[in-house]
This record gives sequence, C-alpha cells and structure tokens, in this order.
Amino acid sequence: MKNASRLIKVGAIGSAIAALCCFTPVLVWLFAVLGISAWVGYLDYLLFPALALCLVMLVIGLVQRWRDKSP
Repeated sequence: MKNASRLIKVGAIGSAIAALCCFTPVLVWLFAVLGISAWVGYLDYLLFPALALCLVMLVIGLVQRWRDKSP
C-alpha cells in the first residue's frame, strides 16, 4: 500500500509539473532568464516522455491501490 501511495504522489506531482512546462511558456521564460534559451527547441524531446512516464506511474499506482482494496 505504501508503494502505491508513493507512485500516485510522484506520478501526480510529476505529471502536473511536466504538463505545466509543456503547455505554458513557464520553462521558456526560465531558460531565457538563465541565458540558455538555445535549448528551448529540445524541450519537447524531454518533456513529453517525462509526462508520459509520470502518467504511467500514476496509473500503475492507482491500479495497485485498487487491487489492494478489492476483496
């Protein structure tokens, strides 16, 4: 049960952060402030797989919790 809760927390927080960075210009502004805006073109290669991985972790945690609670 503890492992499922941890997967759900990490998956939800990671998904929220990755979605925020994917769909808003927050990360683009941050890179511009830091002076590394040349890397902005490569963000999609990192953020979309990270979003997918976090969503998979979230689903696995929810399935584990569901299996632990079912009789």
